[in-house]
Amino acid sequence: MKVLLDTHLLLWTLMDFSKLPEKARKIINDVNNEIYYSIISLWEIELKRVNNPVIFPYTAEVIEKICHEKTDFHLLQLTQESIYQLDKLQRPESVPRHKDPFDRMLICQVLAKRDMLFLTHDSLLGDYNVSNIIIC
Repeated sequence: MKVLLDTHLLLWTLMDFSKLPEKARKIINDVNNEIYYSIISLWEIELKRVNNPVIFPYTAEVIEKICHEKTDFHLLQLTQESIYQLDKLQRPESVPRHKDPFDRMLICQVLAKRDMLFLTHDSLLGDYNVSNIIIC
């Protein structure tokens, strides 16, 4: 199956494997799965690094280079189809508010692909009207 990693899981996979939940490890290490990271995650990483380089020392360029040279991960680009999915993304008003626009765009990329799962550790994402989110 095709699996898109959320930004935290991508970073934990590359930089601190001990933080990676066991369920995520199994999915990422399964040779039958194609693992993807998003251009959106690179954007998020770079914005966080610019805002707080002491806490977030890795540039998006370094992360992309590690993915390219040391993993079999595939880069998922942003498409118009992904952007158009944002209008269809729904959450019940009764659930806690989710404010992260990067997560929403990652979900939209998965929705546009249709044959892809989104792997995350963020339990708030389970409240979206999307069946192909795996929370670990």
